[in-house]
Amino acid sequence: MKEKRISFGQGKGSLTHNNREFMADNVDPLRTPQNITFVRQPIGEAYDQLFAESTQRYNAKQKRNDRKVQGSYYEHLFGVKPCNTVRTAADKRKSFYEDVVQIGKMEDSGYGTEDFQLVADCLKEYMEGFRNRNPNFYVFNAVLHMDEATPHLHIDYIPVGHYKRGQDTQNGIAQALKEMGFGEGKQAIARWRAAEVEVLNAICLEHGIQPLAPEKARGTLEIPEYKVKRRQADELAKQNAQAEAELSKKVEQINRALKYLPDLQKNEKTEHEFLVAVSELQDMLKSSMSILRNKDSIISRIDTLESLTKKAMDKRDKADLTIYDLRQRGEEVTAELDDALDKLKAVRSEKSQLSSELQSVRAENREYAEIYAMLERIAPAILRQAKDMLREQQQREQAQQIEYQPTKKKKSWGLE
Repeated sequence: MKEKRISFGQGKGSLTHNNREFMADNVDPLRTPQNITFVRQPIGEAYDQLFAESTQRYNAKQKRNDRKVQGSYYEHLFGVKPCNTVRTAADKRKSFYEDVVQIGKMEDSGYGTEDFQLVADCLKEYMEGFRNRNPNFYVFNAVLHMDEATPHLHIDYIPVGHYKRGQDTQNGIAQALKEMGFGEGKQAIARWRAAEVEVLNAICLEHGIQPLAPEKARGTLEIPEYKVKRRQADELAKQNAQAEAELSKKVEQINRALKYLPDLQKNEKTEHEFLVAVSELQDMLKSSMSILRNKDSIISRIDTLESLTKKAMDKRDKADLTIYDLRQRGEEVTAELDDALDKLKAVRSEKSQLSSELQSVRAENREYAEIYAMLERIAPAILRQAKDMLREQQQREQAQQIEYQPTKKKKSWGLE
């Protein structure tokens, strides 16, 4: 029995590529007519078919217009018109999912080998039963590519779940898997994929093929290209570890900065932007494949974090400077105040002393005034006599001063 490796993984979800509206370099246009299209429905039409009535029922129950779904359900979730690439909503729901299924590889099942048509028949049989097995995965586009190196399937589907709250029929892969019997949690999709691989294994055995354990999902990449991508993923994993270490440092750094800043200096918008960037970056660093797909976005988020960190640190430095200046100015004002208080104390002391002396003078003047008034009442004659004596005494002192003045010597001019 022939042994062949099974490949079952998630695809990029490019409907233009799948439907050959765009021809990649690895496509042989001469063999494109050999491709088998199982279903091809515009995604906008598929959404209307699946959710339009449910949206109408939901809107009819709403009394407030702001709670109603505006426009189509697709536009409500993804904010754009229906398009041919996967769109992701704010709550992480994807507009559609794609699985790529392949049996064998280029060396044993590729174009020109004897098993090329055999594996294509197996894939065709697998696809014909897919929709019956998975009633909650609405397949709106499915094609078997025969014009590349190895036959492979692209299956594009919209997960449909039913809910008691909100709109009763919604895009919801977790609910879809639960309703199909694969349980809840992160392992539900793994259990579903394992069940599908078992179906594919059974088909292969019926056609004389011994299936080997599936390789890790590599989409439609052939082995040489896959190895290159694998090395790139390993290198990105190293960069991921370095980025996480750097991110950890930056998180600690900016948290210190934000914690240090006074409340009036803290910029809530900057802090929010930082936390959003950290969350997005952590989501993109969950796996090597995620890193590979989101390399440019990862670099962009790291740049954003560096910018926000610098902004926060600049604010911290400004806060340091402000606090220092305020402290220095406070010390200067305190010194000036102490000096002013000392001067005030000195002035108050001097004023107190002058007030005391003034009171003494006033008391003495009052005493003299009282004596003078008493003399003027009791002995006016004595008072007049005393005044005359005082006047005569002053006149005698003036005469004596004139008498004792030195006499100037006249010049003789030699005539004496």
